[in-house]
Amino acid sequence: MMHTPVEREADAPLLRLTSISKVYPGVQALDEVDFELRAGETHVLFGENGAGKSTLISIIAGANQPSAGMIQLNGEPVKFTSVHDARMRGISTVFQEFSLVSTLSVEENLFLGAEPTRAGLLNKSAIRKEAHDILNRLGFSISPQAIVADLPRAEQQMVEIARAFRSGISVLILDEPTASLTDKETDQLFALIAQLKARGVGIIYITHRIREIQRIGDRVTVLRDGRKIATFEAQFHEDELVRSMLGREITQLYPTVRSAPASNLLEIDNLSSVSDRLKDVSLTVRSGEIVGLAGLIGSGKSEIVRAAFGLRRIDSGRVRLEGQDVTGFSAARMLKAGFMYLPPDRREEGLVMMRPCRENMTLAALDQTEFSTRGWLNLSRERKYTTALAREVELSPMAPERAVQGFSGGNQQKVMLARSLTRPAKLYAFDEPTVGVDVGTRAAIYRFIASLCEAGAGIILISSDLPEILHLAHRAYVFYGGEIKAEVSGSDLTEETILPHFFERTTA
Repeated sequence: MMHTPVEREADAPLLRLTSISKVYPGVQALDEVDFELRAGETHVLFGENGAGKSTLISIIAGANQPSAGMIQLNGEPVKFTSVHDARMRGISTVFQEFSLVSTLSVEENLFLGAEPTRAGLLNKSAIRKEAHDILNRLGFSISPQAIVADLPRAEQQMVEIARAFRSGISVLILDEPTASLTDKETDQLFALIAQLKARGVGIIYITHRIREIQRIGDRVTVLRDGRKIATFEAQFHEDELVRSMLGREITQLYPTVRSAPASNLLEIDNLSSVSDRLKDVSLTVRSGEIVGLAGLIGSGKSEIVRAAFGLRRIDSGRVRLEGQDVTGFSAARMLKAGFMYLPPDRREEGLVMMRPCRENMTLAALDQTEFSTRGWLNLSRERKYTTALAREVELSPMAPERAVQGFSGGNQQKVMLARSLTRPAKLYAFDEPTVGVDVGTRAAIYRFIASLCEAGAGIILISSDLPEILHLAHRAYVFYGGEIKAEVSGSDLTEETILPHFFERTTA
């Protein structure tokens, strides 16, 4: 049964956290953090990966309990024993890492654990009707009967969001909710946030995108190293916000990348894939350049590289790597040929979360002599090599033997980057490399990509973040509906030139 909210004083916050601390063995994740959420406001939590944001919201959501401190909801002290307990008190959370059951349908996931019944039996017709009503109200074009595993990541994100709107809420927590959404879907989400605020719901919002903060944030609280640094009102200066987050200045987010294009590394000729809706796609990537693939989610920009790398079916067309026909090669053969692909979903595809960073770094290179001899793993050599890699990518904390799941999202991304250095490669494809990472980690990732390019490698940068394409790519292909709509380079690589191709067919 849902708890009935008690009346609170007019000026009292909806939610108040006082001196919240959380200690894990050897780690002070939160150190006496104070935080307040008012009714009808969007309060943004901002900070580097590992600053304590996820720990704080996990405590508010009931997934974790604080080591010390007090939580008040509607002016009353509370202790949440579980996520279900917090949800029954009106606190609903959309975590960055999905909690869906992939083998169940959308409607079954929406009502998991809260299924309506009739005469003691599951009321499937009520589930279907209510699921349809929720999805329609949110403007999400998803079939309630669809199996979650068959949905693209963007639509899975929509299902997660829809779950949060299933019942009455007073506090909504959104952790990087737009990471997999298109601009249109993001606009729909922000419109829903505005409706909730008008009804007095308090929103706790985590994002690394300053443009989103400026658009919907009422207040911003900055965390660093588990401590609260400052709280800003809506009118903040961007440089001051970033400086508070990092404790230092970022002189240049996007590095200047020298271009020295040489011979063709990758040639894709008239590639089509019915399952991925790719139609006669042709592109080239040369050594010594960064080629951007831009477009909305589902436009084909990621699918074409996955097909070329051997992860998706090719129905027609050819793929050549350094002039050799590699059409239909498996991903393992592509790796051995010098093509390295880093997927966008580090949890589902990129990393083995329960294993140490060391093992994840060398996962694609165990056949290399640096790590094995005659089929036997040289553990001491592997440890020495991966420790050096961890320093190179600035892993924090510097603990290569710790399981990957114990690191923040940005540091998990660094483990994937380190993997790309464990075997020889001529061509690197980075698919959404900065999703869910903070400004400081972004800058480090951009420097890493730039260094590979300047060393002579060919780089494919697949990104839904247009500024990344504009600032890093030397050439860019724009995708729409499984086709290349434009190829742009040099001084023509501008937002005004690229954006029109995102949405509709243009004529020369």
